[in-house]
Amino acid sequence: MSNGDWVSTSMPYLTPRGRASGDAWAAEAAAAGRRGTQRIVQAGEVPAPPELAELLGVAEGDAVVVRRRVIELDGEPNELTDTYYPTEVARGTPLAATAKIRGGAVTLLAELGHTGVTVREDVTARMPTEEERAVLRIGVDEPVLRLARVTLDGEGRPIQADLMTMPAARQRLRYEIRNG
Repeated sequence: MSNGDWVSTSMPYLTPRGRASGDAWAAEAAAAGRRGTQRIVQAGEVPAPPELAELLGVAEGDAVVVRRRVIELDGEPNELTDTYYPTEVARGTPLAATAKIRGGAVTLLAELGHTGVTVREDVTARMPTEEERAVLRIGVDEPVLRLARVTLDGEGRPIQADLMTMPAARQRLRYEIRNG
């Protein structure tokens, strides 16, 4: 962290963990001497919104499974994360329910035979919606970062897509790339 900003990397969220492990967010925050929690505010099947349909390669309006969460840092909202799954991957699994998943969703996906091999992330900036401002407790003039991530299996099929919204002033995203 630098100047109180949160520095986040993607790798801990893409790697399966043991079932005995806590979630990656709690571990990342604890390593920085902070407290990371999350509230699952909705889970289940929904019609695929346009941006998500493109990421998962489904038609707009097709059924997908979503887990909507408010990610908190030291008790304050830090990020809104909507994670979507194709129904053939998540229907009837704990991914479609509001209970926390021991070891995290990526661990469960691996146990179900869905391992991410390729990840693509796009980061954009924009002004927040009224709902995002209220939940994240930010002002009307504070922009947000929007990270759209899709995880593909070994055959190039999307198995998970994340749409994350975070206050730009509180975040720094770090990418480390190892080639070979």
